[in-house]
Amino acid sequence: MGDRGGAGGSRRRRTGSRAASGGGGGGGTAGSQSEEEPRAAAGAGAGEDAGGAGDASTPTAAPAFTRTPSREGGGEGVSPPDLRCHRLQESLFSSASGFSNYRGILNWCVVMLILSNARLFLENIIKYGILVDPIQVVSLFLKDPYSWPSLCLIIVANGFALAAFQVEKRLAVGTITERVGLLLYMANLLTMLCFPAAVVFMVKSITPVGSAFALGVYTVLFLKMVSYYHVNLWCRQYRAKSQAALGTKKANGDVVSKGVKYPANLTYRDLYYFLFAPTLCYELNFPRSPRIRKRFLLRRLFEMLFFTQLLVGLIQQWMVPTIQNSMKPFKDMDYSRIMERLLKLAVPNHFIWLIFFYWFFHSCLNVLAELLQFGDREFYRDWWNSESVTYFWQNWNIPVHKWCLRHFYKPVIKMGVNKWIAQTGVFLASAFFHEYLVSVPLRMFRPWAFTGMMAQIPLAWVVGRFLRGNYGNAAVWLSLIIGQPVAVLMYVHDYYVLNYEAQLTP
Repeated sequence: MGDRGGAGGSRRRRTGSRAASGGGGGGGTAGSQSEEEPRAAAGAGAGEDAGGAGDASTPTAAPAFTRTPSREGGGEGVSPPDLRCHRLQESLFSSASGFSNYRGILNWCVVMLILSNARLFLENIIKYGILVDPIQVVSLFLKDPYSWPSLCLIIVANGFALAAFQVEKRLAVGTITERVGLLLYMANLLTMLCFPAAVVFMVKSITPVGSAFALGVYTVLFLKMVSYYHVNLWCRQYRAKSQAALGTKKANGDVVSKGVKYPANLTYRDLYYFLFAPTLCYELNFPRSPRIRKRFLLRRLFEMLFFTQLLVGLIQQWMVPTIQNSMKPFKDMDYSRIMERLLKLAVPNHFIWLIFFYWFFHSCLNVLAELLQFGDREFYRDWWNSESVTYFWQNWNIPVHKWCLRHFYKPVIKMGVNKWIAQTGVFLASAFFHEYLVSVPLRMFRPWAFTGMMAQIPLAWVVGRFLRGNYGNAAVWLSLIIGQPVAVLMYVHDYYVLNYEAQLTP
């Protein structure tokens, strides 16, 4: 009874499957799959019953083939249920495929980069030996251990900040007019740039590295004081409009609904918080983090110390010998050797630049922000995904970009200047400060940094006009990898010719 019931159930299920298949009227893959599952289940159940009864002759499984309507004659033919193993799809490397998980290829690139640089590192050690000397780093900042001209310059910078603060105090109470205040500010800012440059040229004991550090501090102070003046000027203008609107009722001139209100922000505490804060744009009320995260702070401090040593070691061991070996091809004007030296210098230079970026923009600025509980930690954006030169310059240094946008570009646009001219002006200002931070410490005026920055304008146009997507991103990376070593070699060559070759000639 069990055998017949199982076989009968199997037949009934097979009949139902054929009926369903026929009613589908030539359904596609879904129809073939729907009739295949009941047959497999029926065959499995029938086989178990047959095994229990020992009757092997009972029909227990569905046929392996089903009858389907023939396309040619309209009759029924025999075909497999579904033997298709292909479908409409693109290759993974095609952009139309939508595939984006290339993590394995990225890991391969990292491994190849490590292996290739390990070979170069071993070759460098075998050829030159160990060149890392921590004592030499001290000599880069000091020629005389009893003379600290760079530190003295940095201490004197406080006088310029306090002078700007006193001008703001008198502008707030109306002791001096806005015109007089503007003239005093301009004189203070101009002296702020000229005074350290004059000291660098007059004091022979100051080193190029020490003077570059001091001039960097003065440049940051210059940008901060411009922002300090603009924001307080906007507060005074708002207060004047409020007083005019309210008539005899005294307005408090507040710019924000909560927190410090103008002129209560004009205190030494507020001034020095802004001077040490990792930003170039002044606000009356900065966003503040609720607490100091000790673990986060310790990690960033460890990164600062580690990457400082790594940068020093890589410069001494890797870059300096390559630069020294590049002087002879420059002297002989051997262009093929110059190109070979340039490409050889490009790898360590770019590697050091990437480490410096992480060390400064992530480790150092986050340490400052954490100690001061400064809340805005957007010091950079995803510049490595830049598909245009403009996107790179807007996202790799957010503090400078915000300053340029807030205190240069927008005010110039409000004056009715064309956008293209305003953008060119931003690049001109950036090119000036790049040249200022390189030529003055080296005590020679060469236009390489200025020219390199101004060359970004036509490069940005070419990349934006003709290159898109990955090609534009590759062009940005190529300009970073090749452009910087060119400037380095040009400055080093000119510095060597000016300071060493001239002394050797009788």
